[in-house]
Amino acid sequence: YYSSSTLLCPSTSTRVLRSSAMSWQAYVDDQLIGTRKVNKAAIIGLDGNIWAQSAGFNLPPAEGQAIAAASKAPNPAMPIILLGNKFMVLRAEDPSIYCRKDSDGACITKTNQCVILGMYGTDMQAGECNVAVEKLADYLREQGY
Repeated sequence: YYSSSTLLCPSTSTRVLRSSAMSWQAYVDDQLIGTRKVNKAAIIGLDGNIWAQSAGFNLPPAEGQAIAAASKAPNPAMPIILLGNKFMVLRAEDPSIYCRKDSDGACITKTNQCVILGMYGTDMQAGECNVAVEKLADYLREQGY
């Protein structure tokens, strides 16, 4: 949880008053899914434990662990498995991995303590998904996460 009287919203760069702790789930729901540029999302600890994920996105624990491991040593030759589907890695440069399968794709970005996973699908733009994921990751890094 992140607690503060004000919170800078990374997707809009506006300050939002918060009277209670912001949960990891709120980051997924508000800063990723809420942008409408991401259709599935998760925040995964560097140990592979899933901290939060979007509704209906049931990332298996083994895939969360594999994503966390891949984020520590990005390798463009190694595919990423998401929901049992093999995604081809288009680019893997620390701290981000970009992958795609047909019209679906994902941006995976590592912070100091976690990995942000955002996915996009048909009629969505990869670049817009990447921006949403990377803005949240930048914000969390600035906060020490």
